Amino acid sequence: MQPVIHTEAWLLPHLDPILVSVGPIALRWYGLMYLLGFCFALWQAKRQASQPKSGWHSGEVETLLHACFFGLFLGGRLGYTLVYQYPTFVTDPLSVLRIWEGGMSFHGGLVGVILALGWFARLTQRPFLLVADFIAPWVPVGLGLGRIGNFINGELWGRVTGVPWAVIFPQAGPWPRHPSQLYEALLEGVLLFLLLQHFRHPARPTGTLSGLFLCGYGCLRFIVEYYREPDPQCAALVATLTMGQQLSLPMIIAGLTLLVLAYRRSS
Repeated sequence: MQPVIHTEAWLLPHLDPILVSVGPIALRWYGLMYLLGFCFALWQAKRQASQPKSGWHSGEVETLLHACFFGLFLGGRLGYTLVYQYPTFVTDPLSVLRIWEGGMSFHGGLVGVILALGWFARLTQRPFLLVADFIAPWVPVGLGLGRIGNFINGELWGRVTGVPWAVIFPQAGPWPRHPSQLYEALLEGVLLFLLLQHFRHPARPTGTLSGLFLCGYGCLRFIVEYYREPDPQCAALVATLTMGQQLSLPMIIAGLTLLVLAYRRSS
């Protein structure tokens, strides 16, 4: 039996996912959002580095952000291909390089960023958690903007629902659905950003902001997954958990562990 179509649901208009193109090079809405998030993080990180006795200088910040940006895209693309499109990868390994086709995994991107942070920490002889704490407060803005890009593209939609604010995504059929991309933008973007900003002042033990980011994102993503349509290629659930929830659990555990260790060391 098909769900009842609610006439009050908003029909998402079709928008070309490509904002502008020059020959084979195209700028997509999704890519633009990531670019805006990167620019915001660079701006705020440079402001933070300019503070007296910050221990950072502008050149280091640019190197760190560019390394994280590279790690994000490489890890995100690899993670998406290996987790969500593994059969395609097996038959066509070069598909991982076709970033213009879309498809990014947050958890894969996180691994890429962690590797970039580790490389930078070793390069500058700084503790890894000190570097991670420096960048963590600005990450949610990019995450929130990325989810808005998902909404504009009409992808990663939510489950069928009858709530008054439901949206009909043409690519997902005629049924009203949760705008789960906007839920994520508000929770993983706005709420997590405000939470991390609150804990930045006064100074907290090293590892606090990193732990709070991992735990906060993991918990918020876990909640939103109940409203987000599971990826069809990962429809099989393990212990009633979606793939997103399964990948978020290690983040929650790691975040809580970092928080406990941070405050133990400071006590």
